[in-house]
Parts: sequence; C-alpha cells; structure tokens
Amino acid sequence: MSEYLLKMSNISKTFPGVKALDDVKIEVKPGEVHALIGENGAGKSTLIKILSGIYQPDSGAQFFFEGKKAEITKPIDATLKGISIIYQDLSLFPNLSVAENIYIGRDSNNKAWKKIKWKEMEVIAEKALKELGVDIDLHVPVEKLSIAQQQLIEIARALAFDSKLIVMDEPTSSLSSGEVEKLYKVINNLKQRGISIIFVSHKLKELFTVSDRFTVLRDGKYVGTYDTEELDEQRLITLMVGRKVAYEKNESNASIGDAMFEVKGLSKEGNFKDISFELKKGEVLGITGLVGSGRTELAQAIFGVNNPYEGEVLLNGKQIKVKSSEDAVKKGIAYIPESRKTQGLVLRQSVINNISLPVLKQLRNAFGLINRKKEIELANHYVKTLDVRPALPDRPVGQLSGGNQQKVVIGKWLSTKPKILIIDEPTNGIDIGAKTEIHKLLRKLASDGMGVIVISSELPEVLAVSDRILIMRHGRIARELGIEEATQENIMNYALRGSSFKAKKTNEVVASKGVQM
Repeated sequence: MSEYLLKMSNISKTFPGVKALDDVKIEVKPGEVHALIGENGAGKSTLIKILSGIYQPDSGAQFFFEGKKAEITKPIDATLKGISIIYQDLSLFPNLSVAENIYIGRDSNNKAWKKIKWKEMEVIAEKALKELGVDIDLHVPVEKLSIAQQQLIEIARALAFDSKLIVMDEPTSSLSSGEVEKLYKVINNLKQRGISIIFVSHKLKELFTVSDRFTVLRDGKYVGTYDTEELDEQRLITLMVGRKVAYEKNESNASIGDAMFEVKGLSKEGNFKDISFELKKGEVLGITGLVGSGRTELAQAIFGVNNPYEGEVLLNGKQIKVKSSEDAVKKGIAYIPESRKTQGLVLRQSVINNISLPVLKQLRNAFGLINRKKEIELANHYVKTLDVRPALPDRPVGQLSGGNQQKVVIGKWLSTKPKILIIDEPTNGIDIGAKTEIHKLLRKLASDGMGVIVISSELPEVLAVSDRILIMRHGRIARELGIEEATQENIMNYALRGSSFKAKKTNEVVASKGVQM
C-alpha cells in the first residue's frame, strides 16, 4: 500500500492575465487531517477545483491516487474515485429530503427512465448517518435543518459514496462554538475509520486543533509541508504571508466627535428588545455576542430589511424612518451583509458592475442610459483605493479570492458615499493578512469622519477595530464596554451570562469556547 492516498505535483494553472498556481504539490496520507492554508489568493481554491475536476491543470501535472496514476477531467471522475468536496456554500437541494440529498447522484450513469429505488435510498442514507453517529429524520426537507445539520448531510453523502478523501472548505464559518466541537468529534471519527480529510480554514486555532500536517501556499506557489508539532501560530502566519502579522488591540481615539446616529428603544418581536445606543462621528462601534443574540437582525432593521415594530432612529439629531434598503441608502446608511457571496455580490458579473450597482441612477446620462465611462472610472477608483487584486475590473467577481471579494463589496457601498457604514462579519473566511488590511481600512474610514458599526463573532477582531463595544445577549444589550476595559474574557462573560464572574471561571469558559462566538 502506498504511503500516500493522494499525491499531486507539478500543478500549475494559468488564467488570462494571471498564473494562479505555479508548480504546487500536496501529499495526503491515509487517515490524516491535512490542513491546506494560505492567504486569500494563494491558490487554495484553484487547487481544490483541480482536484475535483472543475478545472484542468496546465500540462505536466502529476496526479496519483491510492498509489496509481489517475486522471480527473470532470467532477464525476473525482466522485467515482472516492473524492468528495464539501464547499463553504453547501451544495444541497433545500426542497428535497435528507435521504434524497444523501442518495442523489448515485444513479448518475443510469438512464433517465430508471425507477428510483426508494427503499435502497433510505437504507443507504440511514447507514451513512449511523456511521456519523447522528440522528436526523430521513424524510424532513433539508431547508428545515440548521446549518450544522446540513453540513452533516454533506458528510453523510460523502460516506454514502464510499469516499476515501473528503475536502472541507471553511466548514466552521457558520457554526457556533458548540457545533464546532461536534464537528471535531465527527472528524475524529472519520480519521479512526481511515478516511483522509483536507481541511481548509483561516481560523488558526481550529487548524491546530484538528490537523496532523500543514501544506502552505503563498502567491500561488508551494512553500512547504510541516507536521503540526513543527509550527506555532506566529511561524505559520509568517510562512503564509512572508511577514509577521498580529492583531493589536485598538487604542482610545481622542478625535471622536459628537453623536451622529442614535437608536432608541428599537424592538422587534422574536429578534431583539429595547435596543438603545449612539454612534459618534469618527467612531468604530463594535457589536458582538453569541450566535442568535440578535446582532444581524438589529443591523437589518436599521437598514430597512427587517423593519422594527417600535423604536426610533435618529441621524444628526433628527428622527428618520427607514422603510427599505433603498430608503436607507438615500439617508446615508450602508450595510455590508455577512454573506458576501449570497447577499453582497453578483458573482458572475464583473467588478465594475458590482461596484456600480447601488448607484446606477446617478450614472445615467441625459437619455437614461448608463454612462459607461463614468462607471469604469468609479470602479477603477475603488479597485485602486482598496487595492483589489488582481486589478482587473472586467473580471467576474466570483473569480477573486475571498479577501478581494470583500474589498469589492466595501467599494460597492462606499460608492454610495454613506455617513454610516454597518458591516457584518467583515473578515469571515478571509486570511489574517487580508484581515489586517480590512481592519486598517475600517479605521481609516472612521478617521475620515464616517460612523462605522462592526458586527463580529471574533473577539480579537472586535478589540482590534473598536472604540466601544456593545455585547448582546438574548436580543438585548447586556453591557457596553470602553476599549480600555474590554478584554476577551470579560466580553465572553457578559455574552454568556450577562454579567461578570470570577476570573477562574472566566478562564475555564474561554478555554472551552475559544474566541469564536
């Protein structure tokens, strides 16, 4: 038996105007969790798409699976060899049942008229779920399941196809800390059964928790493969970005002005209750809390997406009524949602079209047609200002890395010239190098006089960008902290209990839950 389940070498991939991969390799052993890591744009997604058969590499690539030379020219080739990819955006059919989603694709080579074997479907689905140690109703539509349960269905589908290698792309991005712990147990169970996992994530703590080895890419090139014991977080970051990068706690900002935006008694049944706060000119206000605490619902209410049933919103001392997102933009409020791919961008459209989307009316000429020259100038301005890479405004935004996609979303809403910018999970799925760029940008926007609200589950991020922090719990504000008194421990305490408690218990909670809420 070969030492390696998967060996890929001499992997290069050239797109028009850019070389995404240049002589990359990866070797995965049977029954190991292998972390694939690098900055956004390092080539991780391209390598995975080559492994899955979506992309074809440049000539000279070498591909071995289970010790034999293999060729994957389309996704079904990967599936039949026992390779399954679980993407960050899950590929389930929401209206179909659990059993149907697990079984679907098994008859892909059969004729269209062949009858579905319903009994066989249930037996296979039940067996796969049992192997994972989970109990989910086979007949319920997957759209009624939580994100964590849907992810388990994806893993069960991989088991139903007798997968020997499962690629997990940002598997914890939408999970609570408790759900992450359950996923760890599932991964350990898969390892014990000899199944290999390629684990892609930007969360360093979880990578060190689950991974046996790391393969590091930088700028489309292979940096090296390392045992987990050889690395610590700082060395890994240096390997990824070629320099030292670290979160630093924000310092108190003396130049903050008067209150420019106020929320008074904002409530929506089932979402949040009696929310009151003010945002000052030039301030970054952080809002954090556990998943389900009402943070996103609050932001959407302010932006007119999820209108509150009572309360007041004031801009520069005057009460405003925001009835829709269009109304919010007119009043100078911009909102960048958590999911850039499903809510923030039109992935098949160009960078130009995405940035200009909210301001198309302003770009019309006397005949009501879009002034293409102005549209291109607008996009080029934000591509240059935000350092979007590659600087190719005509490129479909779906072809950019996560960090650069986020820059395009920010540029899109900055084009509206907002007074208030609300950004939800600003660096979700983004590497630490790009995170620091986004953080500097948010601080710069505030220093230029904008009021910025940052909603984040990552406590180091909240501490890095905020001047003040609101902690939400069960739909209410549990505590407001100045940046001088804020620490990861006391933020977590208020998020969990609504009040502080003894340091010994604080440390226990932080150790068990980590910093990702």
